[in-house]
Amino acid sequence: FFARRSSASLRQSATLRKAGVIQICGSGRISCAMTTIALLDAHPDPDRQHYINALCDAYARGAMRGGHDLARINLSDMHFPILRRPGDWKNGPPPGFEAARAAFDAAEHVVIAFPLWLGGMPALLRGFFEQLTAGGFGIAPAADGKGWTQKFKGKSARLIVTMGMPALIYQTIFSSHGVKVLERNILGFAGMGPIRETLIGMVEAKSPLQRQRCLQRVEKLGEAAR
Repeated sequence: FFARRSSASLRQSATLRKAGVIQICGSGRISCAMTTIALLDAHPDPDRQHYINALCDAYARGAMRGGHDLARINLSDMHFPILRRPGDWKNGPPPGFEAARAAFDAAEHVVIAFPLWLGGMPALLRGFFEQLTAGGFGIAPAADGKGWTQKFKGKSARLIVTMGMPALIYQTIFSSHGVKVLERNILGFAGMGPIRETLIGMVEAKSPLQRQRCLQRVEKLGEAAR
């Protein structure tokens, strides 16, 4: 479900970054600001003809041009059950989450792109995070039994969200409530930060030119690993 560089390559890149070694970027430019990125394409439809898929493609192109290490996870390729009992979350995820966990664990920056459905993230995306964090990955009860241990500290994130309504209306009238659930109650709770948003409203009504401009903006975000 997933295309990425080898774990050995990721470890080598991380070691070089920590040592301050200059690396050659994908564009041929020289940089010492390489970033390891996990990109989650979270549209549930395996058809992959949606604007979210194109936005993820654009971000990946930018990241490649910027010389960053990027692991892309396609949520639509994954198959897993929905959690039904608290004990299932304590026991860990079903088979098939090893690669996604490795990508999140290695990432310095996490990008999650999804369409807004019923005011929030699609059910499959919520199910993904329920399984991803099962068994203490990302967040776990503290050793002394008081509070939680945040295991995603030091990782930044960006949410790229498309919607039918104007983005300004979603932000002001609805206070971005559905996006805040993911931002505050899942990612932030696990220690990620800062968490930035790219909200793209009126997506069905946009002209081809407007869509292209959004793709260019997201591609620049990928190049900057933002």
